[in-house]
Amino acid sequence: MFELIKTGGWLMAPIMACSLVAATIIFERLLALRRARVLPERLVAILRRWSEQGAITAADVQSLALDSPLGRIVAMGLASRDRGREVLRERVEDTGRHVAHELERFLNTLGTIAAISPLLGLLGTVSGMIKIFQIVSVQGNSNFSLLSVGIAEALVTTAAGLSVAIPSLLFYRYFQGRVTGLVVGMEQETLHLIDLLDARAGAVLPGEQPA
Repeated sequence: MFELIKTGGWLMAPIMACSLVAATIIFERLLALRRARVLPERLVAILRRWSEQGAITAADVQSLALDSPLGRIVAMGLASRDRGREVLRERVEDTGRHVAHELERFLNTLGTIAAISPLLGLLGTVSGMIKIFQIVSVQGNSNFSLLSVGIAEALVTTAAGLSVAIPSLLFYRYFQGRVTGLVVGMEQETLHLIDLLDARAGAVLPGEQPA
């Protein structure tokens, strides 16, 4: 493997760096974009029960998974529930935009890697071809062992660039669709939350003292 990388020349260094960064982003986003982390079932179940029973207890508030993206929106909604529907909606939607932006974190970088990796491979192809023409111009085309150096560089860098770009592009598209689906789910729960909080604006949670 090392000999193959060495054959590709100096352009293999940025291609390998892109590969490492892409693999790190893919692994991190696979963990971060799990539905169980973004839209915890326990949190959704509490909101549904609140809708059905018409009340939420202080114990429910304490047990909410507020460390999740949806939990942050719920926490903002609960904190702003006595400020009127317009303020409530503005605060919740603003928090939702920040959460959606965080879900898209690193995706631009992954997309950039998918775009530049084949270009780096193409640059390696051009570099290899230049070496071939230089050898031919000096020694002719009879020395195949020297010509093979430029040919190997051209082929290895092209293959390496495509090997990085193809999975990066696939995961970039997959994560984009994943984020879109999660954002739609959060929007639905957020609208439901706004309606619930607006209907009970000013209500005191059991266990709380009136203002």
